[in-house]
Amino acid sequence: MTAQEQSCAFDQTSGVRKALDLVADKWTALIIMALAEDTKRYSELHRKIDGISQKMLTQTLRQLESNGLIRRKVYPVVPPMVEYSLTSLGKTLVEPLKALCRWASEHFHEVEVAIEQASIENTDPNEAA
Repeated sequence: MTAQEQSCAFDQTSGVRKALDLVADKWTALIIMALAEDTKRYSELHRKIDGISQKMLTQTLRQLESNGLIRRKVYPVVPPMVEYSLTSLGKTLVEPLKALCRWASEHFHEVEVAIEQASIENTDPNEAA
């Protein structure tokens, strides 16, 4: 990252900051990764993404659609069938998110060790009794 790109990340009016705000939450990243596999219906996404509420899934899908990252296709059948897929723009986020997943696979155990170590260091010895 260049110095200019890095400084832009801290300016709330910059495109870099706005892009980070757009995709830097867990539900957005998980939905994009789920749709990177293939087109999915709402119920498939809900089953695939463990822990997401229906309300949060709906809100995040609407936001991603309005930001041009996913496409929502409604089929005129009864009951209505809706499918979600990544747009060309949404597909450009797949590789950066895969890189983050690789980093997590390779290094998250180090984060867990650091958390455990901090927990031990912050424990009051008088509380152990």
